[in-house]
Amino acid sequence: MKIKGLRWWIIGLIMMITIINYLDRGTLNYMWVANIEYKLVDDVTTDIKENRAQFSKEDNTYILVSKRGEKIIQKADMVSFKKDGQIVVNRQGIAYELGIVDKDASPEEASRQAKDQLGIITIFFMIAYGFSQLFSGKLYDKIGTRRGFVVSVLVWGVADALTSLSKGKVSLTGFRMMLGLGEAGPWPGATKSNAEWFPQKERAFAQGLFGAAASIGSILAPVVILSLYMAIGWKLTFVVVGALGIVWIIPWLIINKKGPKEHKWITETEREYILSNQPEAKVTNEVGKSWGQLLANKKNYSVILGRFFLDPIWWMFVTFLPMYLVEEFNLNIKELAFSAWVPYVGAMAGSVAGGWFSGHLIRKGATVNKARKTAMLVGGCIIIPSVIASVMVPNATLAVILMALVLGGFQFTMTNIQTLPSDLHGGKSVGSLAGLGGAAAVLGTILAILFAGQIASWPLLFGLLAALVPLSLISIFLTVGKIEQIK
Repeated sequence: MKIKGLRWWIIGLIMMITIINYLDRGTLNYMWVANIEYKLVDDVTTDIKENRAQFSKEDNTYILVSKRGEKIIQKADMVSFKKDGQIVVNRQGIAYELGIVDKDASPEEASRQAKDQLGIITIFFMIAYGFSQLFSGKLYDKIGTRRGFVVSVLVWGVADALTSLSKGKVSLTGFRMMLGLGEAGPWPGATKSNAEWFPQKERAFAQGLFGAAASIGSILAPVVILSLYMAIGWKLTFVVVGALGIVWIIPWLIINKKGPKEHKWITETEREYILSNQPEAKVTNEVGKSWGQLLANKKNYSVILGRFFLDPIWWMFVTFLPMYLVEEFNLNIKELAFSAWVPYVGAMAGSVAGGWFSGHLIRKGATVNKARKTAMLVGGCIIIPSVIASVMVPNATLAVILMALVLGGFQFTMTNIQTLPSDLHGGKSVGSLAGLGGAAAVLGTILAILFAGQIASWPLLFGLLAALVPLSLISIFLTVGKIEQIK
């Protein structure tokens, strides 16, 4: 059996698991805090298919009953109101249900606690994620992308499902660290797979598709996760989303049997097209470089420093965007579900456009060096004004539209940065350098989250992200010199 365009099937499967990856990592952030609305009624025992609230004059509390029958007693001064007092709004979510945030704290203090505690848990997640970035790259170089993806997916899928057993901050943090250990793998893994399955002129586009899949996952996350949360609660949501990746392993093992050199299903035309347009394919007896050898070459710091400075922009959005929209614009859970996905539409478009743009320049005769650098500059010029504008607008609609431009510009640039490992090295070192870049990105993100804890103003925090763009681009251009295969 022969399959035309087999390389597109491979990247398609990688896109699918990347979407699932972002659903898994979004579970905590979207269910951390949520404004839940209850209709004020005279008797909460009335069997109606919606959340309802009843005021108790005796102890000045509200009896809140969800449509699933869950009951909460809340002090009157801890709720807010909408629609002339007919809708009671209560702040809920994992942070409150597990007692990580003090339910009796003032709204301002509870907000500070929620932000700080989510930041701490995310830092531990990022530590595990960064550790995994380092060793996942080496693992994928050693055992190959086929088995590497299986290991990663099994670890993070089981971790997300087990998070349903969390009893407090310690166990929740432990399961998130396990999630981080698994979730980092696809980033060096995808870069390595694209180097194996695509000619050089198509790699940035393939990397763009991978980045677009991350954006699609982020688009789907608020709608899917919050819909599940409202329907079945946070515990079962973790189980359902965690199981998706494990199911994905089946088609992955069936289709991705071998690389393009040996795969029995690939056509000879496609095999020749891929291998004849890979500069590293002409290198014989290649030996993978150690971390020491990679760190000894100045060019490799373009990946390491470029991602150190730029990646925090993405992670600050992934981590804090739900809280930002809830607190800055007072969105309820449904409004959040149908607003938080908008910025990632821009990210998806930017991923594909950034990869296509540099590939287009190469096809028109530009060198890889000129094409990659031009694309990075274009993306940077989109990010900076969009970040500044997004924190100055007065409503959520304009804010998320401008944030779509921010993340679009980010992915436009990042797609080309993530292609650098395969531009600089052959297949046996691509995963290792991509892993070093990913670890540097994690370090930069941890420092950014620690910095975020010192800033009370959400607009100021997001606005300062614009300064990271020139730092990233300058570090890349000063270290990489000419983008070409390192001899």
